[in-house]
Amino acid sequence: MKHRVIIALGSAYLQAVHIQWAAERLRILLDDCTFSKRLWTPDIKGTGKWYMNQLAYATTTLSVDELQTALKEIETSTGRTKAHITIDLDLMQYDQQRYHEKDWQRDYIIRCQSSLPY
Repeated sequence: MKHRVIIALGSAYLQAVHIQWAAERLRILLDDCTFSKRLWTPDIKGTGKWYMNQLAYATTTLSVDELQTALKEIETSTGRTKAHITIDLDLMQYDQQRYHEKDWQRDYIIRCQSSLPY
């Protein structure tokens, strides 16, 4: 069975490189993968860092747990550690189930959604 998913991509370090790299991995992992425009956003914690953000819409036959594991493997393969976040991949929606409820109110999520197909 195919499941519709939305994944948020974010990076504050070598942003364009890591977003592009992660997008390529998501295209391999998922079916019918479409991406929103990329947006620059300031760090919500006020550190002065700038993030590049993007949303991916796709379908998959993976279960939620399998998809979450695959996203963590993609993050780790870029060299991500707790101290050094190269890429952040968050599962935002799986079919009708939403995750990271507070993030749905963030400006970049709202703006990116407007450029996606569903």
